[in-house]
Amino acid sequence: MDFQYFIELFFGGLTRGSIYALIALGYTLVYGIIELINFAHGEIYMLGAFTALLVAGVLGIVGFPAGGILIVAALAAVVWSAAYGYTLEKVAYKPLRGAPRLSPLISAIGMSIFLQNYVLLAQTSDYVPFPRLLPDMEFLDYLGNIMGPSDFLILVTSTLAMVSLSLFIRYTRMGKAMRATAQNRKMALLLGINADRIISLTFIVGSALAALGGVLIASHMGQVNFGIGFLAGLKAFTAAVLGGIGSIPGAMVGGLVLGIAESMTTGYLSGNYEDALAFALLILILIFRPDGILGKAKVQKV
Repeated sequence: MDFQYFIELFFGGLTRGSIYALIALGYTLVYGIIELINFAHGEIYMLGAFTALLVAGVLGIVGFPAGGILIVAALAAVVWSAAYGYTLEKVAYKPLRGAPRLSPLISAIGMSIFLQNYVLLAQTSDYVPFPRLLPDMEFLDYLGNIMGPSDFLILVTSTLAMVSLSLFIRYTRMGKAMRATAQNRKMALLLGINADRIISLTFIVGSALAALGGVLIASHMGQVNFGIGFLAGLKAFTAAVLGGIGSIPGAMVGGLVLGIAESMTTGYLSGNYEDALAFALLILILIFRPDGILGKAKVQKV
């Protein structure tokens, strides 16, 4: 019985950690290219959930087949949030690219607050219900309480998204350009790489992944709220630092480690401590291993 309980907590942590990893990838992509912490990234995740809610509501009213509503809603959320990410970069960050480090950081926090209140104006209650769109998956009955349809969807979708991103970064022309820009932007410019286009692409890809995470968690929880992006964004940032910010595999590992750690804390201690654990991990990592689990220390030449 105790082992089964452990397995339930473990898979619950994987589910939670997969969402953190999807959001953390956006943080680590942007930081790897322009060394900026995009603190409005959590709100893109929230916008993805609300976009999917609106699209699913409209499709349900017009009688669209239930099986395709979630797919269409997810695609709409990804496209819409990617457009928000692109606009965010052009409006809030590009004009400050040559400014002191503190200026874009303050701009990011301001955009985070703006987007929260922008959605709050349209929210009618504290939590808005998200329609149940997933069909029953009979093969999951053999697993008992270990995994439900939404858990299975999150694990499969997030795994495919993370593998696809890794392949994109490693093998495609744009992915190689992103790696070159991250390594040395001035040299990339000399080689004919359009750095502005690469930076915009980074925001688009990161925002799309965050939106996908927002749709998945809304379907899993059955409700959305204008504030879900703030805490999730901070925890995903913690996951990115934990794995090694700037490292794509590190963001994945950090998200999974944080999700499992929170799940075990909730299961064996209390849910009241899971938020404290996340930020305690952040403090410990910054003290004892500031480069993260898979991060590499940067050598500064004098």
